[in-house]
Amino acid sequence: MKFGVVVFPGSNCDQDCLYVTRDVLKQSVKYIWHKDTNLDGLDCVILPGGFSYGDYLRTGAIARFSAVMKSIAGFARKGGTVIGICNGFQILLEAGLLPGVMLRNKGLHFICKHVYIKTENNQTRFTNLYDRGQVLKMPVAHNEGNYYIDAAGLKDLKDNNQIIFRYCSPEGELSGQFNPNGALDNIAGIINKKGNVLGMMPHPERSSEKQLGTEDGCFIFKSIVKWLQMRKA
Repeated sequence: MKFGVVVFPGSNCDQDCLYVTRDVLKQSVKYIWHKDTNLDGLDCVILPGGFSYGDYLRTGAIARFSAVMKSIAGFARKGGTVIGICNGFQILLEAGLLPGVMLRNKGLHFICKHVYIKTENNQTRFTNLYDRGQVLKMPVAHNEGNYYIDAAGLKDLKDNNQIIFRYCSPEGELSGQFNPNGALDNIAGIINKKGNVLGMMPHPERSSEKQLGTEDGCFIFKSIVKWLQMRKA
């Protein structure tokens, strides 16, 4: 399988994503500079975390106009697998590849800590190695992770089973007490209706080896590889 990791000015998790795909999963991977437009031969595109263009204006608001994003939109329209992590999720929202917006965290402070998220849908190319309801431990590191969508949009997400992860307690309880940023309905990750674009605020690449305290995130990347292999078999 061939992965591509997009690099924007201000990306800071691009090396982490490349390391996981290359050294942990043993897959072929390359960097994609934000001015590049050629995605030929790629099976999955990763938009990593960081502070693209310094997060001026709004998070992801400038990155959405990068040359590569037009190619990524076309790649996604054709069914290509795209995952946006933290700032990558914010960019996908700004680009209209996922519905909703990101607001400032409820406490107006940057949050950097481990959280727990509940797997709400394991019937996707990103989550097929998890059990439904499985609780995962992953770190977050963001200032604008407060996901919001209007009532009609939230209904669509629920009706189409597009809510993939929700913030929860270590035991899987869903409540505001375990919501680190105020995200609507405890939403930590969603997919598009087609099911090929995932956006999530927690960092799976920072939770992919035991040495990091949790390897729960690695199974997102392994799920992608499994799905791609089955598709090509």
